[in-house]
Amino acid sequence: MNDELWSQHHFRGHEIKISGFETEINDIKEIMGFIKDLTDENDCTVQLMLARGIAGEKHALQATAQAIKAFERNENTAKDLGLEICLRASAQRQISKALKILGINKGKNDLCVVAVDGGKSVQKKLENVLGPKQKVLKPDIEVLQELYQISQQEIQSAGDMERVMVERSAILNLEL
Repeated sequence: MNDELWSQHHFRGHEIKISGFETEINDIKEIMGFIKDLTDENDCTVQLMLARGIAGEKHALQATAQAIKAFERNENTAKDLGLEICLRASAQRQISKALKILGINKGKNDLCVVAVDGGKSVQKKLENVLGPKQKVLKPDIEVLQELYQISQQEIQSAGDMERVMVERSAILNLEL
C-alpha cells in the first residue's frame, strides 16, 4: 500500500482520501460493479473521475466537501455522494454533462480517486484493482482550459488553474 500517494483529510467527521492512478479498464460494468460492492460492504463512498478534468488535490477536496455539505442540507442534486462529488468537481448542474467530462472510459485512464470513510482496507482493495501505477494529480492547464472553456485572463485573475476550478465549484454551489 502506497500511503504517501494518498492524501488524507478530515471534514465534518468524514475521512477523505484522494489519489491518482494510471490504469487500464477493460470492462466498465465490471469496475462499476466492483466499486458498488466495495462501497456497500464498507459503508463508504468511492468516486472515480478522469484526472484530466481535475485541477489538483485541492479541487477534488473542495468538490468532496461541497458534496458532503449538500447532503447535510438536503440540497444534493444526485442521489449518491459519489455522483454529487462528480457534479461539484465538474462545476456542472447536470449529471450527464458531469459524466461526459469526468466519467471513466474503456481503455487507458488516468484517474482521480476519492474515497470517503473507506479506511485502509478500501484503499488496499482499490490499489489491487486499479493497479500499482499511482501518480500525483497534476493539472494539465491546456486540457482544463479546453474542457471548461477557461480563458488565460480567468487563470491570471484567480492565481492558478486549481483556484479557478475551486471558485467555479463554489459559484455552482451558490447557483444550486
